[in-house]
Amino acid sequence: MPLRTSTTLKGGRASNRTTQVAPLHAQPSKAAAAHVLVPPPEGSTDSWDDAQLHRLRDVLDHAAHASLARLTGGLSPAAVADAYMDWAVHLAISPGKQVELATKAARKWARLAQFASHCAVGGGRCEPCIEPLPQDKRFTEAEWQQWPFNLMQQGFLLQQQWWDNATTDVDGVTKQHQAVVEFISRQILDMASPSNFLLTNPVVQRRIIGTGGQNLVQGFRNFLDDWERIVRSKPPAGAEHFQPGRDVAVTPGKVIYRNRLIELIQYEPTTEQVRPEPILIVPAWIMKYYILDLSPENSLVRYLTDQGFTVFIISWKNPTAEDRDLGMDDYRKLGIMAALDAVNAIKPDQKVHAVGYCLGGTLLSIAAAAMARDGDKRLATMSLLAAQADFREAGELTLFINESQVHFLEDLMRSQGYLDTRQMAGAFQLLRSNDLIWSRLVRHYLMGERTPLNDLMAWNADATRMPYRMHTEYLRQLFLNNDLAEGRFQVDSRPIAVSDIRAPIFAVGTERDHVAPWRSAFKIHLLADTDVTFLLTKGGHNTGIVADPGQAKGNFQVLTRSASGHYLDPDTWTRVAPRFEGSWWPEWVRWLGSHSDEHTNPPALGAPAQGYPALYDAPGTYVKQA
Repeated sequence: MPLRTSTTLKGGRASNRTTQVAPLHAQPSKAAAAHVLVPPPEGSTDSWDDAQLHRLRDVLDHAAHASLARLTGGLSPAAVADAYMDWAVHLAISPGKQVELATKAARKWARLAQFASHCAVGGGRCEPCIEPLPQDKRFTEAEWQQWPFNLMQQGFLLQQQWWDNATTDVDGVTKQHQAVVEFISRQILDMASPSNFLLTNPVVQRRIIGTGGQNLVQGFRNFLDDWERIVRSKPPAGAEHFQPGRDVAVTPGKVIYRNRLIELIQYEPTTEQVRPEPILIVPAWIMKYYILDLSPENSLVRYLTDQGFTVFIISWKNPTAEDRDLGMDDYRKLGIMAALDAVNAIKPDQKVHAVGYCLGGTLLSIAAAAMARDGDKRLATMSLLAAQADFREAGELTLFINESQVHFLEDLMRSQGYLDTRQMAGAFQLLRSNDLIWSRLVRHYLMGERTPLNDLMAWNADATRMPYRMHTEYLRQLFLNNDLAEGRFQVDSRPIAVSDIRAPIFAVGTERDHVAPWRSAFKIHLLADTDVTFLLTKGGHNTGIVADPGQAKGNFQVLTRSASGHYLDPDTWTRVAPRFEGSWWPEWVRWLGSHSDEHTNPPALGAPAQGYPALYDAPGTYVKQA
C-alpha cells in the first residue's frame, strides 16, 4: 500500500506524519470503513488529512449510490435526467419542431374524432385509422374491434405514434440521449396500455363472464405463488421439469478438468470415427452453458457429435461475492486458455475449431487475437455465434452505457461483489417489455392462465451472476470505450488486434437480436483480415441459434468474403447473399468439414497420464449452482 506524508498544524507547530493510502480501486473492509468514519483522537475534522477526507467521501458516496441503485434496479437517475434535459432543452428552443408536433397532434385528434363518428354511424365497427406495428399483438382479438374498446386502442396507438415523433428527430440532441428518451417514453406508454387494465380490456372482461370470476381468483393465486418464488429466490413455476442432467443437458460426457472458474466437459462420440480437429465451445458466462445442450431433440452439442466431431464445452462457475476480483483476463486464462491446454492434452498436435456464443464469442476474439499476436497457432477456425467485437452499435443494451451509468453500476456491484441475476434479467426483459412483462402479467394475473415453460424458457430463467471486477472491465473497456475494435485492449500489458487473427471465421447473426444486433456482429468484416463467412438467420438471440434441423422452419443467407475480397455493406450483403431454407446448422457443419482433415478414431475421454482424468459425469456441478 503506498505511503503519503502529510503536514498538519498542531499547537501552532507543524507536524509531519506518514499515513497509508488505499488504492482507489480497493474495496475497504467493514473494519476499514468503520475506521474511516471515526474522527481522529483530537475530535476535530481540522486534523484530517486529504487521504482521510478522500476515503470518507468515497465510502459515503459509495453507500449512497449503492442504496439508490438497489431502488432503481441499477439505473442511474443522473443518466436519465441528463438525457431528458438534453431533449427538453432542445425541444424548447425548436419552434419548428413544436409547430410540427402541434400540427400532428391536431391531425391525430381529427382522425380519432372521425373514427369515432364513423363507428357511431356504423354500429360500432369501422376501418381503423391506425394499425399496430407488426410485432404488437396486444389488440389482435376480435373484442378490441368493438365499441368503445376500438376507440380506446386507436387513441392509444395514435398517442404512441405522436410520442415517437416527439422523442425523435429533435435537432441538437445527442444520438444516445434521443435513444434513451425514446426508450423510456415507450416503456411508460406500454405501462399505460388499455390492454393492461381490467376495466379497459374486453378480453379479460369476457373471461370474467365466462368463468364467473374464477380467472381472477386463479390469477391471485398465481400472483401469490410468483411472489413467494421471488422472495425465496426460487425458479419460476414449471422450471422444476427442466433440471440439468435429468431433463436438459443430458448428452453423455465427462468433466475432465475443473478449476475455480470452469468445468470442461468432453462428450462421448456417437460415430465410429470422428474428425481429428476437436471443437471447443465457449458459451457466455452470463448464462448456463446448456443453452447449447437443451433437450436431446434441439441440442447443438448432440448434433455436432452425431456429425462426427469431438466436442468440448466450458461450463462456467456461478460466481459469488468471494469471486469479486476475477477479471476479464482471469476468464481468458482460467477459461479459454486452460480449456485449450486440456483439449490439446487429449488431442495432441491437433488444431482446434473454437466456437464462441454471445459474450463467449467476444472473449474468444480476445483470446484468439492475443494468440495470433504471440504466434500461438492452435486454432483451426473460429466461429462466432451472435457475438460482437465492435460495440459502437451494440443495440438497446448500450442505451445507458455512459460514465454516469457505469459508475452507478460499479457502486452497486462493489457492495454486492457481483451483478445479480435479477438485475440482468430485468434489463433483458425491458427490451421486449410487451412480450416479457406486460402481456405476461395480463395472462397470468388477469386471465388466470399459466404459460407452460419449455426448455428454452426454463434455461432463460436459470441465469448467473457476474463478478464485480470482470463486469466493470467489460463495461468500460468494451461497451464504453470500444477498446477491442479500436486496438487499445491489452493482454499481458500489450495491445491486441482482431486483424492479427488468421484462422478462417464463421460468424452468425440473427435478424431479431436485441442483445447482439446482426449489423453489429457483421462488423467482423471490418476488423478481420482473414476469410470471413457470415450467415444471417431468422429468429432472435437465442431462438435463432437453437435451430435444430428437425424443427427449424426458417431460412438463412450466407456469403463468404475471402481475405483479399472487397467489403460489402450490410444492405448490399442482404441483397446479394443467397438464401436457403431450413436450419443453418448443416451449413455450418459443411463449413467445419471443409476445414477439417479425414476421419480418424475417436480419442479417449480425458487423459489421466497428462493430468486430465474423467472426474464425473456431465453436466458437472457448476451448472447446478444457484
